Amino acid sequence: MSYVLGVDLGTSGVKVLLVNREGSVEYEKTASLTLIQEKTGYAEQDPNEWVEQTYEAISTLLSESNINPHLVEGISFAGQMHGLVLLDSNNQVIRNSILWNDTRTTEECQDIYRSVGKDRLLDITKNLALEGFTLPKLLWIKKHEPNNFNKIQTFLLPKDYVRYRLTGKLHMDYSDAAGTLLLDLAKNKWSEEICELMEIPTEICPELINSIAEVGTLTEEASKKSGLNMATKVFAGGADNACAAIGSGVLREDKTLVSIGTSGVVLSYEESGDKNFEGKVHYFNHGAPDAFYSMGVTLAAGHSLSWYKETFANDIGFDELVQEASTVKPGAGGLLFTPYINGERTPHVDATIRGSFIGIDASHKRQHFTRAILEGITFSLQESVSILRESGKKIETIISVGGGAKSDLWIQMQADIFQTKVIRLTSEQGPGMGAAMIASVGVGWFNSLADCGDVFIQEEKVYKPIEENVELYHDLFHLYKQVYSSTNKINNQLHKIRM
Repeated sequence: MSYVLGVDLGTSGVKVLLVNREGSVEYEKTASLTLIQEKTGYAEQDPNEWVEQTYEAISTLLSESNINPHLVEGISFAGQMHGLVLLDSNNQVIRNSILWNDTRTTEECQDIYRSVGKDRLLDITKNLALEGFTLPKLLWIKKHEPNNFNKIQTFLLPKDYVRYRLTGKLHMDYSDAAGTLLLDLAKNKWSEEICELMEIPTEICPELINSIAEVGTLTEEASKKSGLNMATKVFAGGADNACAAIGSGVLREDKTLVSIGTSGVVLSYEESGDKNFEGKVHYFNHGAPDAFYSMGVTLAAGHSLSWYKETFANDIGFDELVQEASTVKPGAGGLLFTPYINGERTPHVDATIRGSFIGIDASHKRQHFTRAILEGITFSLQESVSILRESGKKIETIISVGGGAKSDLWIQMQADIFQTKVIRLTSEQGPGMGAAMIASVGVGWFNSLADCGDVFIQEEKVYKPIEENVELYHDLFHLYKQVYSSTNKINNQLHKIRM
């Protein structure tokens, strides 16, 4: 039996999957990572810790699984998006990486709009200037740390730096480059126009490659520290969301992914890079060759539920809490919840909006509030689904992963609100499985990612909409959409008080 490794570099940890030719995860190992938050709104990590913990996870996995390293044919990566890694002329890290969830760059986003123009930015990158993206971070370094900026020889994203340390080769794949605000998405090349307007040297932009491209093999140091054979083939990999799409089988136009974790994502496969969503959703290169994906984001999806449980129901488990909600009919007794507890991304892009319970009645019990939260999170995701449909996208099959797929109640609710069939997978491993699939195609097990998906990804159950629930949720969704416009002015005023 031969194997591949899928490495998922997240924010809280790096997870490594050992996957066989049938797509079964033979073993997995996770090593934790440290988050550095020196000020409110700051989020950084030490890139060298990513590398050391990747070595630790791989070496421990090999040791505990008793797998002969010579049987591991290939390795690839999925990584947290947008994080800025700066290297000097000796390819040494200049400073800690500024992460995707760092929010210090509001002024730099406005600088981009002033210099490039919002419409022109959308024309080139297909995305708005948001604090989490990479270009605003580069501009912040230029403004606040000019000495560090002048040292920059190249910049990378997180998983690209780990791959560099394993191979000695500097590259960035298209799916991650699309989240920098420096990539001309339709042309698949760095935008000289944006670089010139923002006074960013084009020379610091690394060579671009496809996610399934072979980068090389391991260095002697990487082999010793990881325990892998030096001949192990290394493939580029992709952004975590792109790899999550691969690992969930979203590899055709008729497939859409809904992922409910701390945040929530609606991600749909796109064959063309020239669609215009006017910035209402993100639009990035896919990990599959010559493909793209559109993506809407709910900032506090599962986080809304975990916040509620920790605050009001800390004495019971999640399963029991959700089971209580199943005793309440759809509509939660006339109670609506908006999951804006951390602001919102899609469709409002509003950092000051906050959540609401609307319609609280003296008859409402805990189970009503729980059901309202599940419905409110799903309504928020439905806003992204609606945007895609309004653009002409046919959404007939949704694959649900994450916490929202673990509950029969919640996944049926998704089918009813999204008005389409929703699929639960037999085994769900997210971005790490996508990375393993990239490696499996790279080493020649399959001719394409789609062929690999036919073997690696299996459906467990299909949920179909219940007509009477569809009608009720259609009316409730119309009311849900009115809550934002009815509360945003109030929340702006409350924001001043919170400050």
